[in-house]
Amino acid sequence: MSSNGTSQTGFLEKTFKLKEHHTDTKTEILAGITTFMTMAYILIVNPLILSDAGMDFGAVFTATALSSIIATLVMAFYANYPFALAPGMGLNAFFAYGIVLGMGYSWQMALAAVFIEGIIFILLTMFNVREAIVKAIPLNLKHAVSVGIGLFIAFIGLKNAGVVIAYEATIISLGDMTSPGAIVALLGLVITGVLLAKGIRGALLIGIFASTIIGIPLGLTQLPSQFISAPPSLAPILFQFDFSRLFSLDMVIILFTLLFVDMFDTLGTLVGVASKADMLDETGNLPKAKQALFADAVGTTAGACLGTSTVTTYVESAAGVAEGGRTGLTALSTAGMFGVALLLSPLFIMIPGAATAPALVLVGLFMMSPINKIDLDDFTESIPAFLTIIMMPLTFSIADGIVFGMVSYTALKILTGKMKDVSLIMIVLSILFIIKFALG
Repeated sequence: MSSNGTSQTGFLEKTFKLKEHHTDTKTEILAGITTFMTMAYILIVNPLILSDAGMDFGAVFTATALSSIIATLVMAFYANYPFALAPGMGLNAFFAYGIVLGMGYSWQMALAAVFIEGIIFILLTMFNVREAIVKAIPLNLKHAVSVGIGLFIAFIGLKNAGVVIAYEATIISLGDMTSPGAIVALLGLVITGVLLAKGIRGALLIGIFASTIIGIPLGLTQLPSQFISAPPSLAPILFQFDFSRLFSLDMVIILFTLLFVDMFDTLGTLVGVASKADMLDETGNLPKAKQALFADAVGTTAGACLGTSTVTTYVESAAGVAEGGRTGLTALSTAGMFGVALLLSPLFIMIPGAATAPALVLVGLFMMSPINKIDLDDFTESIPAFLTIIMMPLTFSIADGIVFGMVSYTALKILTGKMKDVSLIMIVLSILFIIKFALG
């Protein structure tokens, strides 16, 4: 190996402590690419949603990529965790369809709310408020969060491919199995499953590529006319804030909703993916939780300045973890891929949602393993765990699953004389959740 190669290896080892985490450079980079491939859809979906609010599609594409890079780099170097960040699904929908189209405010005012939210999160993180909440969640619920997220992202994958569809009579139903999306997803699932069974490294990534290729003759994968293009300008949305309604009651409601959803989506994702990766310590806490939470706070603040909705930790990070990613080098690789996407946007836009469905379904399977660690014999533990698991896919919300789990845990423990098992933070949070539900 050349001296340059040796110095690079030494830098990576010193920065990310690969040997300590029982991993290597190749595994981490492959894991980072896999994570990116499963979340690359956000580069198209986020601009599509925010353009409905009147924002420039191309500018939002660039802002989405840049905010993802910034936040994921903070995660890589400050927290040394294999988690990737990007503008959050659900939060972008609330931005466009709730604040702008629903409440009638400008997207500039919505960006101002996101910016303020980011500043508040930075302060909460600096004073360890968010870290304290992470530590207050009981161990069984942390394991349940992992399982619930597994079901949730598997459901997302099947929904994106049209394998399951909305149906009024039964809420959901089986989709058309002869549709291009379903065919691509099911064939990709078989291919990826065979690769996994044979122990092939990079099985999820290979499966995504194979599914994308299968989609070409079916008309699902549209080949681009060019592969390289300069990223669109940020000028139409850069630093476009409107603080004129800063002290209004609506701003308070908007901020509370953004803070609530972002906090518990992020906490749920961090705890769930970390549980799967065996990153929780012996007491069930996530070491360096403060640093990890700081990444999405910085990402949200920077993203608002660039012109996009709230940035949060992505559940698709589980795909990279499933490929062996254990350190910030995985996150660094994912950030690098977002950088490449800025120049090769037509190529990444080409990947259809159905092509990533097999990876999401199988990652859902991988996320199920912590269920073995849940105490199912103690009903004050198993009932909250079960509600956490089942409510995530049924409500299409990680945050709502956590709320049902935490409130039921607190209520059952107190009513059965086991109040010593409940922390003060859990009690306070449960009361706040009940008030939120009561007020609608």
